[in-house]
Amino acid sequence: MMKKILLLITYFLIATSCEDVIDVDLNEGAPRLVIEATFNVEEIGEQSQARVELRLTKPFFSNQATAVNDAQVRVISEDGTVTNLDLFQNGIYNQPLVIDPAKSYTLEVRYRDELYAATEQFVPVVPLEFVEQEDDGGFDNESIELKAFFTDPGNVDNFYFFEGLSQAGNSYDAFNDEFFDGNQIFGFYFVEDLEAGDDVLFRLHGVDEPFYNFMFTLLQQSSDQSNGPFETQPATVRGNIINETNPDNFPLGYFRISQVSELSYTVQ
Repeated sequence: MMKKILLLITYFLIATSCEDVIDVDLNEGAPRLVIEATFNVEEIGEQSQARVELRLTKPFFSNQATAVNDAQVRVISEDGTVTNLDLFQNGIYNQPLVIDPAKSYTLEVRYRDELYAATEQFVPVVPLEFVEQEDDGGFDNESIELKAFFTDPGNVDNFYFFEGLSQAGNSYDAFNDEFFDGNQIFGFYFVEDLEAGDDVLFRLHGVDEPFYNFMFTLLQQSSDQSNGPFETQPATVRGNIINETNPDNFPLGYFRISQVSELSYTVQ
């Protein structure tokens, strides 16, 4: 019995005293261009901001995305009007633009001798109306939950992208009106540590069905939405932007033109 104990102690000392650092050599592919192009229109006929963010996909163990600052970005309207977007800050290009709801717009990004392009049209949205607060939510029945209400137009297919943004955390959702066509409905916001006095900004975007499918898939893959749905995903989700020079080197991201309704709320 004593010999068995000594053997176990010896084995334990050997096992715990030998620590080898193992470098894992991941076979990573070449970085892809990520294009997050969002034109948010608050009021039809008024100037809005055309915003395009460009970056490269990051390696698995990297915490820092690489901003792309040397691309050429422009928007071409259906009637041929060209608007060049200027580099505003790291990887972000923007320019004031008045969107005509009756026209389509083509985004062109030229980067490293390759042309990326997508064509979209304005999608309207109904206004956010009011917010309801409940103080008995969550598993503990003591957490704050917020609902931002709007009324869906009847007899037409509608698709929405919903955001709830605050310092306590962000929440995103994508939904269609299959089960609430023509009725009042709400976007739901719940994050931990939300407290009285916190300011929450709600945004409701009108989107088309392809973007709804794209965003719904992204959100299904994202367990942590705190940094937004466009962070690195476990699987590749293709957007609507095409590499016209080299289709195999397709980009990630999406181009959309959405009317957006905003509503601010201070937690009671």
